[in-house]
Amino acid sequence: MSRQTVKRRLLFCGLGLISLGALVAWKTLPGSGDPLNTVAVTRGDIESSVTALGTLQPRRYVDVGAQASGQIRKLHVEAGDRIEEGQLLVEIDPSTQQARLDAGRFSIENLKAQLAEQQAQYQLAEQQYKRQQHLASGGATREEDVQSAQAQLKVTQARIAMFRAQILQAQASLRSDEAELGYTRIYAPMSGTVVAVDAREGQTLNAQQQTPLILRIAKLSPMTVWAQVSEADIGHVKPGMTAYFTTLSGGKRRWSSTVRQILPIPPKPLDQSSQSGTGNSGTSSSGAASGKVVLYTVLLDVDNADNTLMAEMTAQVFFVAGQAKNVLTAPLSALEDGEGQNDQRTAQVIAANGKIEQRQVRTGLSDRLRVQILDGLAEGDHLLIGAPVASGG
Repeated sequence: MSRQTVKRRLLFCGLGLISLGALVAWKTLPGSGDPLNTVAVTRGDIESSVTALGTLQPRRYVDVGAQASGQIRKLHVEAGDRIEEGQLLVEIDPSTQQARLDAGRFSIENLKAQLAEQQAQYQLAEQQYKRQQHLASGGATREEDVQSAQAQLKVTQARIAMFRAQILQAQASLRSDEAELGYTRIYAPMSGTVVAVDAREGQTLNAQQQTPLILRIAKLSPMTVWAQVSEADIGHVKPGMTAYFTTLSGGKRRWSSTVRQILPIPPKPLDQSSQSGTGNSGTSSSGAASGKVVLYTVLLDVDNADNTLMAEMTAQVFFVAGQAKNVLTAPLSALEDGEGQNDQRTAQVIAANGKIEQRQVRTGLSDRLRVQILDGLAEGDHLLIGAPVASGG
């Protein structure tokens, strides 16, 4: 039994040494001790795309403000409420506007009374003027009395015209006061969802200097992705290009879309827009000196029928420049830049006899990790990674 055990152990040791020798030969270059790092050419799908980060916003929204000053008496909606166009949203205390409207109406009544008085005076002046003319025809009055009666007639006629103009002016002011009173009841300008409420009941609004913002209404479908694309990639993005995006809350779900618009200029930073007296050349030079990445805004719309997407969500956007299915692919790390055209690369292929061959490869689409092989390699070829390309000898 001991001899058989010894023989078995010697046999296992021999087989282990043979296997180790074969493994070392496979992992080393012929005639050297350098380890091989190889990868096979395989088939797969390639998608060439430009990636960017974006923010979701409703495409259609409206900020509802107050055109009348006063204290908010009643807020009829809260954030998240679905509303219809024409629905009452806010009531502002109308006391000041109502008092101004009443004063305007009383002023018109006063002017109308004064107009009636002047019309009576006009009739009297007209009768006096006719009497003086009659007396003058018989030589029973002086010429200056006739002229005085005529002047009085014209004065009352002018006062009638003045009061009529004042009444028209007061009526116009009254219409403005009526509109001002109407502004104390704010109605929804469109159907949608209340996404923000910036005011509270009891708050006093001052609409004299600027329109106070009360709430925002938005249509949550469609939504718009505001994607920020770097200056280096913006040349590859075109209107109408196919795109898709994912969100942190959406898991593996993809939303498909197309590019609607590329804004022609990047947004100006607040610290630059607030500066005065700074020329364009100074701004450009400071931006270049700071080394900041220039980002351009690309807009794409997507339906949101199930309301899964929400405002301010972060989206990772992929702009698809090209796709290829079931094609030969190889890692970019296994190819070196070739001479001449951009689609020419150099690969080091391990031949069947173990030697390394240098081949010229023509490539196609790339996803920044793998590249499509158009010519020069076959499926199953093993490419050397990490070794320098041999000089042409």
